Formats: sequence, structure tokens, C-alpha cells
Amino acid sequence: MANTDDTNKNSSDEDNFGLPDIEYKPLDQLDSSNPPEETVGESSRDSSRETPIYEEEEEESGTGRIIAWIVVLVVLVGGFLAYRYIYVPKKEKEKLERLAKEKAEQREKAVADSLARVAEEERLKREAEANAKPAVGTIETLEQRTGHYFVIISSSVDGDLAMDRAKKLSEQGISSKIIPPFGKWKFYRLGIGDFDSFASAQSSADASKSEYGDALWVMKY
Repeated sequence: MANTDDTNKNSSDEDNFGLPDIEYKPLDQLDSSNPPEETVGESSRDSSRETPIYEEEEEESGTGRIIAWIVVLVVLVGGFLAYRYIYVPKKEKEKLERLAKEKAEQREKAVADSLARVAEEERLKREAEANAKPAVGTIETLEQRTGHYFVIISSSVDGDLAMDRAKKLSEQGISSKIIPPFGKWKFYRLGIGDFDSFASAQSSADASKSEYGDALWVMKY
């Protein structure tokens, strides 16, 4: 037994090159197995302080995102409502006003064109009447009473003067009747128109005053 121990001892001495045995441990195990109390305490305190701050920042960040989304949503909804209930009605109103203005301008143009056309037709009609040869009016000398009413435009003591005036009217296309003297009157009357009633004759006389003067009267013959 003693020989065996000596043999092992000699073998161990050969492996260690004759140096004494030293017990050693890895540095990482040494540090982890014996951490300094001060360091551990400080780490715990730092961890206890930093954890709430981190959670508060996370909460504030989440709240900020929610507020940002709410703001974006409000802006979008507000923009849509403004477009739907302000911009669109305004454009529609402008369109209706523009159409109404165009229609009014078209009506005014149509009225102006119509008036211009009527004026042109009237002008052409007057020119045609002026250039056309007037129809020859008839001259009739009444020999007896007719019971009708006549508009008298002149009275003369000479029958030739009455005939001259009648011929001038005839050239203008106006028919006339010469009423010879009768009763106590010695004058030749020149009448225009032939009416069945005094009212009709008087109305014609009033309308003819602008052309023949105010010295007109109605006589029954």
C-alpha cells in the first residue's frame, strides 16, 4: 500500500514537473459567486428606478399615437363634411346660377332678335308702300239723301274746288263723296267714309284729325 502511494506521488510529481499543487477556479465563477454587495444593491436600486420610467414612457407613447390617430380621423371627417356640405352645394349653386344666367341671356337675345326682325319687316313694309303706286280712290257725287253719316273734311261754295280736292284724295287712294248744296245751305261738302251710325262716324273723325286737322265734323245725308 505504501508503495502504491509513493508510485502515485511520483507520477504526480512528474506531471507537475516537481511544482506544488495549486487549487484554482475560473474568473467568471469567482465574480459570479462573490458579487460585491454594493454593486448588487446599486443595480437593484437602478432597476427599481428605471422600470417605472420605462413603463411611463411606453404609456405616453401609446397615448400620443392614439391622439394622433384621433386628430387624423377628425381632420378626414371634417374634410369630407366640408366637401360634401359646403364645397359641393356651392359648386351646384354656381352651376345653377350660371345656367339661369345663360337662359336669361338667351331669352333677352331672342326678344332682341324678334324686335329687330319686326322692325325690319315694318321698315320693308313702309318702303314697299312708299314705292308702290297707290290705288285710285273713287269720287262720287250724291244726288239724293242716303240716310248715312259722313265725315266732312271741307266745305266750299264752288263745286270745282270740291272736285279738285276729291281728285287729290283719289290720287292717294282715298275715296270721297261730294254732297251738293241742299236746303238752305249753298255749300259743296266733301266727305270721306260712309257710316250707318253717328258714333262710328264720330270715332272715325276723331282718328282722322291728325291727318286732316281739327276742322272735321259728322253730317247725316
